[in-house]
Amino acid sequence: MRDPPYSPWKPPLSELYPARCIIRAVHRPPTETDAVGDRVLYARVLREARPFRWRIGTLFLLSLAGTPLALLGPVPLKIAVDSVLGSDPLPFFLTWLPEGVQGSTSQLLIMAALLHVGVVLLVELQALAASVLETATSEKLTLRFQGRLLAHLQRLSFAFHDTRGTADSIYRIQHDAPAVQRIAVQSLIPMVCAGIMLASMVYVMMRLDAQLAMVALAISPFLYLSARTFRVRFRPSYRRAKRLESRALTVVQEVLTSFRVVKVFGREREESERFLDHSRRSMRMRIRLAFAEKAFEVIVSSITAVGTATVLFIGVRNVQGGVLSLGELLMVITYLGQLYTPLRNISKRVTGLEKHLASAQRAFEVLDQAPDVADRPGARALARAKGAISVRNVSFGYEEGDPVLHDVSFEVPAGTRLGIAGPTGSGKSTLVSLISRLYDPTSGQILLDGVDLRDYKLDDLRNQFAIMLQEPVLFSTSIAENIAYARPGAAMEAVVAAARAAGAHSFISELRDGYETIVGERGMRLSGGERQRISMARAFLKDAPLLILDEPTSSIDVETEALIMEGLQRLMKDRTTLMIAHRTSTLDACDLILRIERGKVEIG
Repeated sequence: MRDPPYSPWKPPLSELYPARCIIRAVHRPPTETDAVGDRVLYARVLREARPFRWRIGTLFLLSLAGTPLALLGPVPLKIAVDSVLGSDPLPFFLTWLPEGVQGSTSQLLIMAALLHVGVVLLVELQALAASVLETATSEKLTLRFQGRLLAHLQRLSFAFHDTRGTADSIYRIQHDAPAVQRIAVQSLIPMVCAGIMLASMVYVMMRLDAQLAMVALAISPFLYLSARTFRVRFRPSYRRAKRLESRALTVVQEVLTSFRVVKVFGREREESERFLDHSRRSMRMRIRLAFAEKAFEVIVSSITAVGTATVLFIGVRNVQGGVLSLGELLMVITYLGQLYTPLRNISKRVTGLEKHLASAQRAFEVLDQAPDVADRPGARALARAKGAISVRNVSFGYEEGDPVLHDVSFEVPAGTRLGIAGPTGSGKSTLVSLISRLYDPTSGQILLDGVDLRDYKLDDLRNQFAIMLQEPVLFSTSIAENIAYARPGAAMEAVVAAARAAGAHSFISELRDGYETIVGERGMRLSGGERQRISMARAFLKDAPLLILDEPTSSIDVETEALIMEGLQRLMKDRTTLMIAHRTSTLDACDLILRIERGKVEIG
């Protein structure tokens, strides 16, 4: 198959000079597009979380329960100071206690101690329940979204994967997809709860001392401006960091999947340096982001410290002036800490959301890619095809203006063995890819049993084909599972029968673990001929009416080829077969020969 033209990747200036671009980003004002884009992202995240709305709602209520518990926290301290050490009455909500308790300092002290223990226990139980539910909801939401991404990636074209690369797709599934639950569960819920707790603390403090409450809230505008400023700075940097991390993973994936080539050419050191070069860029970006995040935390802590110091100064003066009791001042200071905690959390989570929004955007970019080949509305089902193929005036090119096939037409009756010959790059594999609808023609149509391929349901259509490639694709699992890949759930008897038909049973039986032998990555623990016979057994087991043989014997010796061809003769019986081959002898068993030259065909 002639691949799309190669275009070497050139890193953008932002990756060559990250520091310079961060400086530019710092001074970039937020745009209306950013705000609209964020709203769209939030809406999409909430749609992904909708199937878990009851879990999230329960988690929200559990988190809300922390607010009244937090309000109860300082009460035992006030009782001990004002009612035990002093002579003030109990808070209004405890006036129902018996007079004997209210009049005894020792019993009040015991009650305050027990109330403290009870509040702490309730807080921990609430935190435990919320933590378990949050983890379960987050994991299930992430798993569902990762499954959606993988399913969609499998529907996308070869051109998409050739351009993006496997490592980038893996990174988006493993590292970007969890951002959905981090936004919906771990960010939005805590932020809403923090807002409610903030309002509750403000109300209580206003009841105790309105002046101190207003002083405490005076720092809010400074926190908001700080969060907004840093959020603008983080926006481009997080997205750039994700791209750099993905590039480093791409190097690892390329090295490990081409390990034999790397070792043969002695390029281990160079490949390690290439990985380290990409990783260093990513490392420098992460260090800058970590420094910026901690610097922001320092600013937030400094602002809240100024607020606390101001409240403490005014509060002590109020105690001295008789406006507040000592216990009430202690309550105010305690509530102040709880007031500033949600303020700090909201400020930090607003900036932390930038990291998650960057990841979510990358994940949704995958879902936004439309498959090149998809079911038409009202596509018809197909149980088992007869196998008649008609190609009518088909042209195709991977890129516009660079056609691979030109106005190709031919007919293949059901059960015919069609040999396809031609020089390398002439379009042989492209033709069979069009017939199996891995691509759609640029113009013209291909019919199966008189019906346009595009009118069939895609899954049903693909189920009509069995395929053997020049380089067999095996998975790093057992021989039995590799054969059964063609028909999941097939009985062991059917697997063995398919192996016998392919001439593979004898060598499999001689292996120590037989059919349970693990073949290794891409089947490298087996020879080329053994891998090809397992691939043939897979085709036998599928029992599809159409068979595609893409140079199945070109990479094996002549003796092994004879054994493979003997099995292929049995496999091709009563099936429409498309066989690509360079060796003329391989095509001797074919009924028709189709020759492709520069995108044109000739049948002989």
